[in-house]
Amino acid sequence: MSAFTARPRTRLFAAATVALAALSLTACNDKLGVQDAGAASSNSSPVTTSAPSSSPSGTGTGRSGGSTGGSSTGGSSTSGSSTGGSSTSTGGGTGASGSKTSGGSGSGSGSGSSTTRVTCSGANTKVTAQPVSRPINHMLLTVTNTGSKTCDLYYYPAVNFDDAQSVPPVIKDSQPQAVTTLAPGQSGYAGVALSGGSDGTGTNGRTAKSLSVYFFDRNENSISPAATPSLPTKGLYVDDSLRVTYWLASAQDALTY
Repeated sequence: MSAFTARPRTRLFAAATVALAALSLTACNDKLGVQDAGAASSNSSPVTTSAPSSSPSGTGTGRSGGSTGGSSTGGSSTSGSSTGGSSTSTGGGTGASGSKTSGGSGSGSGSGSSTTRVTCSGANTKVTAQPVSRPINHMLLTVTNTGSKTCDLYYYPAVNFDDAQSVPPVIKDSQPQAVTTLAPGQSGYAGVALSGGSDGTGTNGRTAKSLSVYFFDRNENSISPAATPSLPTKGLYVDDSLRVTYWLASAQDALTY
């Protein structure tokens, strides 16, 4: 083989070697490109997350969203999807409310006399003195509430004939279980034993021409003004056996003693 013939073959071999190397490099680059694209595709799947929204009324509903994406490179495919979960948030506030009612809300009927009580006296009552035939030598005192308020008749009447210096004693057996109370217009009663009668037990008998009736308060203190009921024109015979009953609600009970 001549030198001329060997030189072209050497050149062809070198050229072939260079071409093979170029092809090999190209193939490697293509392979790396495919792998990079696949990795990017698998990591780039979009995900959306909803954010809560609010409304002026204090309630809100999160938006729901979803996305589905897919890619394929070099015969391989990667798909991914994500859906934002729907969320609902409700916020509400109710201010504490309250109503204020004045302490004793209620209704009632009637006049002030049903709620306010006073003591009976000569200022808010009218008293009459009436002799009776039975029992003998007795007189009935009737007291009527002329005021606008309920009044209480405490204890017994302190009677005073002709400005006597002492008050007759009370008949203890006549004491009621409760204080006699008079609503406006109502009446209470007391009996007065004027004298000892025919048995002669009374002493210092006399004819009385005037009468004053005093009332007691809760503490058994005599209060003014006194009532001054009129007596019969001829007067009433009284003696030292003079006694009175407690104030009672019944005229019959008052004349029992």
